[in-house]
Amino acid sequence: MEQPKYHGIFDSHAHYDDERFQDDQADVFEKIKQHGVSAVINVGCNLPTCQSVIDLAEKYPQFYCSVGIHPHDAANIPEDYLQQLAQMSKYQKVVAIGEIGLDYHYDSPSRKQQLVIFEQQLQLAKQLQLPVIIHSRDATEDTLKLLKQYKPQGVVHCFSGSAQTAKEIVSLGMYLGFTGVLTFQNAKRAQQAVEVTTTDRLLLETDCPYMAPVPYRGKRCDSSMIAFTAEKMAQIKGISTQQMIDFARENTCRLFQITL
Repeated sequence: MEQPKYHGIFDSHAHYDDERFQDDQADVFEKIKQHGVSAVINVGCNLPTCQSVIDLAEKYPQFYCSVGIHPHDAANIPEDYLQQLAQMSKYQKVVAIGEIGLDYHYDSPSRKQQLVIFEQQLQLAKQLQLPVIIHSRDATEDTLKLLKQYKPQGVVHCFSGSAQTAKEIVSLGMYLGFTGVLTFQNAKRAQQAVEVTTTDRLLLETDCPYMAPVPYRGKRCDSSMIAFTAEKMAQIKGISTQQMIDFARENTCRLFQITL
């Protein structure tokens, strides 16, 4: 087998429970291993996917997971959803509450519903002493307000905000995760955010099957493609790609208290 170009890659945010992987899941997992990917965090978005990512973590040693209710799923959840999340969190490979947050792009569910569910899950994370994985789209002001109020450990994933917002989030002790979007020609804001963020606060992620980097833009993404994001991030920071991969892995392990 040909040696991978890079090694020790940690994909801090993936969705391998997605139906787009159902036909070749095992092949994809073998492929990413051969491309130097040593660990992945699969992220839950609603109660069924939370169970799916736990099942994957049970089956594959390189997988960890998180449990949470995504803002898109904030409307139709059972009354005891927090108890269910707390119960799931007892599983040793659940490393965070997430993906939680706010998404005002479509305004559905309502902002009010999203804010209630987000705040409840921030409280749960604090109670369980777990970090959070934050989704924030077109909702910077409200997201920052709640992060300042609760001061969680965690990451704002798929970060696409301004350099100023990046500085504010990092000043709260949080991390920023970047996807293949960083490689897009028009991703100036994300690139500027990386520029002003110290290497000890940067995470690499795919958000697969979404956000495939150039030259795979528009195709189904998987963790083998994270090298292109790492290369772009390393170029911005003026270090080697392997150094960037190592920094990002150490950051991910520190944040989520994982020992590889």
